[in-house]
Amino acid sequence: MILILSDRRDDAVELVLPKLEQRGARVAWWDPGDFPARGRLTAAFAGGGHRIVLDTGAERLDLSEVRAVWRRRPNAPTPAESVSEPSHRRHAIWQAEFLLDGAWELAPARWLPSRRDVERRAHNKIIHMAQAAALGFRVPETVYTNDPAELVPAYERAGGGLIAKQINSDEFTVDGAEHRAYTTVLNRRHLTSRHRLQHEPVILQPYVPKAVELRVIVVGERVFAAEIDARASRTARDDWRHYDDDRVRYAAHRLPDALERACVELTASLGLTYGAIDLILSPDGEYTFLEINPNGAWGFVEQRAGLPVGDAIADWLVAADRTADNAMDGTADDTVDDTVDGKTDHE
Repeated sequence: MILILSDRRDDAVELVLPKLEQRGARVAWWDPGDFPARGRLTAAFAGGGHRIVLDTGAERLDLSEVRAVWRRRPNAPTPAESVSEPSHRRHAIWQAEFLLDGAWELAPARWLPSRRDVERRAHNKIIHMAQAAALGFRVPETVYTNDPAELVPAYERAGGGLIAKQINSDEFTVDGAEHRAYTTVLNRRHLTSRHRLQHEPVILQPYVPKAVELRVIVVGERVFAAEIDARASRTARDDWRHYDDDRVRYAAHRLPDALERACVELTASLGLTYGAIDLILSPDGEYTFLEINPNGAWGFVEQRAGLPVGDAIADWLVAADRTADNAMDGTADDTVDDTVDGKTDHE
């Protein structure tokens, strides 16, 4: 059985569900944000064994039957509205997370991309950049800091071509409106307000010249690379996440074999079975690593670049589910074939 943990409005899940149905998979979709307000979870121990039952409100699931879990974009636990006092709500969330983490640990499943604690560590840009550098990726000279004294030297070392980025991309509000900080190209005016740096750590990097940017999706051992040419867009040229699709060109990209293998190795070394890696291909043909997002977006890679990422995810989940079942029956080993049905990485 396959369990999908994600928001009920998740478009990525909607893309994959029909593919799982075509493969005859038994699937349950649940958002932990429904727990404990609407969901029920019981872990019980007796006679040397245990049972873990999840009641989603729509069905009762025996977690011992779950063999593959896709932890996509789940919401945090949410107490009932009647639990209104802030400290009580925090307490209820804390208790709920403990029970959920324990239940997931005991479920005999493989995870895409990983359990929460592994994903959280892998998402840390300092950790995964160090790992990428150790594996031989070319990485830009990078400073993570909240020390105002670091800004001018970094700006000078970059010859005036310096960018600033958030350490962890997150939405916040400005004057009551939702806001997101994108990559910012710094100029000398920014240097005069460098004292503000002390309030929040940032990433400082030289501006890397671009032929194209790349979003590389790793699913198990399968790799899909999409090139993103945003040079024609004033809005997206410095950060393609503005999604100016009328002016941005998307296309499939063939990575060098060694770099493709390195992407798989980096993802696996962080304990992940899925990763969205951002690279820059410079005009001189050099690939530069920027970051890996353990649960990064891939829908546009499929829809705009024509790469079958959704099929790869469905294949991985079904293979993990069936391989685990066969292993329980003693009819197969514990490996998952990541090139299901003879498909290659670039089909």
